[in-house]
Amino acid sequence: MSQKSKGGTKRTVLIAGAVNLIVALIKAVAGVLTSSSAMLAEAAHSVADTLNQAFLLTSISRARKPPDDEHPFGYGQERYFWSLLAAFGIFVLGAGFSIFEGILSLGRSTESGSVLIAYIVLVAAGAAETTSFVRAYRQMRGEASQERTGLVEHVKSSPDTTVKAALFEDSAAVVGLVLAAAGIGLRQLTGSGVWDGAASIAIGMLLIVVAVRLGMDNRDLLIGRSADSRDLAAIREEIESTDGVDDLLELLTMHLGPDQMIVAARLSFADGLSSDDTEDLADQIDRRLAGRVPEVSHVFIDPTPRESERGASPG
Repeated sequence: MSQKSKGGTKRTVLIAGAVNLIVALIKAVAGVLTSSSAMLAEAAHSVADTLNQAFLLTSISRARKPPDDEHPFGYGQERYFWSLLAAFGIFVLGAGFSIFEGILSLGRSTESGSVLIAYIVLVAAGAAETTSFVRAYRQMRGEASQERTGLVEHVKSSPDTTVKAALFEDSAAVVGLVLAAAGIGLRQLTGSGVWDGAASIAIGMLLIVVAVRLGMDNRDLLIGRSADSRDLAAIREEIESTDGVDDLLELLTMHLGPDQMIVAARLSFADGLSSDDTEDLADQIDRRLAGRVPEVSHVFIDPTPRESERGASPG
């Protein structure tokens, strides 16, 4: 990931956090004035998103700590830990409150204040959430263009769960506003508070889906996910096409963070190479991989003879 992408990720999270904080306040006021469970659920949604942005900013800061004796490969994987906490926050704060409030509202009176306030807030919140969503969408689309891959494929395979979380949260926020508007509108038309409560429950279910998806992505990366098939093919091609490499016997990769990857390879070198030649060849492979796949930060080469060569050698 380039320095420009790193800066873009932080700006994306900051914009999303500022938007969510403002929107949470106006949604809460509108929810109290109109006695709308859907609006209160949306307020809880925005509060959860604001807390999540704080987690994501913490993850960016922690991941930038330099390597030390206890963490020789750096702190890149802490980014996944804090992103996992963010996903948990969506589930507990957003989804939990929304579903609970929706269930309670099913038996409440339908008396409420003017719904015009709710509609004005929904429109204003929609404009703000759309701005944040467009920011996250453009960054993901730009990264996909740089890597010459489709947007959907990039979202699935990207190790940058921070901007992915912002994109998913903003998408859920826009859909949540539509659900809230539908619930308030149907309550107004039918006089039944069931629709408002149902909208609140639907918002909670939506947040559960987002939380589970983000949680699964961060879990896979936290326990050590390998490079995707495209990067694996590029790494394999660079190693096998290097002069002096006879065969690639084994290739292992693991993400250490959104912009860090470790590569370990067992190679069979051509006959007649001295120890100095082998070292130079390893350095050459290191440089070629860094040029082809910038995320590769650590390369370990294990010169290993073939089984036939091992069996034929004395002893």
